Amino acid sequence: MKLRKLASFLDKSHLRPLLAACMPARGIVGLNYHRIGDGSRSELDRGLWSASEEGFDQQLAWLKLNSDVISPAEIDLARRDSSGRHVLITFDDGYKDNYDCAVPTLRRHGLTATFFIATGFIDDPRLAWWDEIASQIRRTDRDEIDLPQWLPQPQRLVVGQREAVIRTMLRKFKSLPGDQAKRFLADLRDATQASPPSLHHEDLWMSWDMLREMDAAGMTIGGHTVNHIVLSGSSAAEQWTEISTCAARIETEIGKRMDYFSYPVGNRNSFNQDSIECLRKLGVAYAFSYYGGFAGINANRYDMPRVAIEPYIDRGWFRAIVELPRLFGRPQDAIA
Repeated sequence: MKLRKLASFLDKSHLRPLLAACMPARGIVGLNYHRIGDGSRSELDRGLWSASEEGFDQQLAWLKLNSDVISPAEIDLARRDSSGRHVLITFDDGYKDNYDCAVPTLRRHGLTATFFIATGFIDDPRLAWWDEIASQIRRTDRDEIDLPQWLPQPQRLVVGQREAVIRTMLRKFKSLPGDQAKRFLADLRDATQASPPSLHHEDLWMSWDMLREMDAAGMTIGGHTVNHIVLSGSSAAEQWTEISTCAARIETEIGKRMDYFSYPVGNRNSFNQDSIECLRKLGVAYAFSYYGGFAGINANRYDMPRVAIEPYIDRGWFRAIVELPRLFGRPQDAIA
């Protein structure tokens, strides 16, 4: 947490604005959120909550006064503008709290954001694989999870350790090719024998009516595949089906082309040249990754960087990400 300490020092010493003036950010800071609210008691993947409602409101209030929040349609212009501090606010997946919490707050501040949706969850609401993995670990009554074909040692479920086991299982799933990932999830179900969570899947995801309302209010709707697969673990044909079907559903339901896309998981290894070729064929203007970084003038339009916003990022750290993105938003090579 060296960055947290440095951000705190710069905030308390009032040196951050001076340093930012000496190191001006010429480009676009992409901020990536997933869910808004309090996930501390959720049975699902608690790592998906990016900020509380109050925290998100405070972040937007500061952004409105201290940056130029843009839409993806303004990226080309922003990349040529060397004078502004440009920020792109984005959300991934399509959770309903985006509509219930994020959009009203954005509208209250007069700001816009981009929502990258996995269309399969809109058409057929269900648990996403990351939420199912988290739920399996939280709800099992087993003392340990033993998956010898996947992990070198059993995962002990001692008090206070379940969150760490969830992170281990998620990292393993993300590292596997598509067919193996499915087998891993099936084996995890057998190993945990956990009951399903007590929730209605329809309450998890936005609907097309909500998304059309958001589009009419000036928000941008982008693509995130159909089923949120890790693209690099799939064949070129499977990638084309996931990406092109997502694009077709958005155009059918929203009435606009899928000009913008974000890669599921979004680390350096989660997409490949086949992914990029699919996007080029569809005429996608910009595609976004999720391992940190700053979109300078020479940024790759099919690997536009974004910084993850997490609940532990406090006020000083958030402001440092925006004002000093080369330092506080630098790329992370670890699997996210």
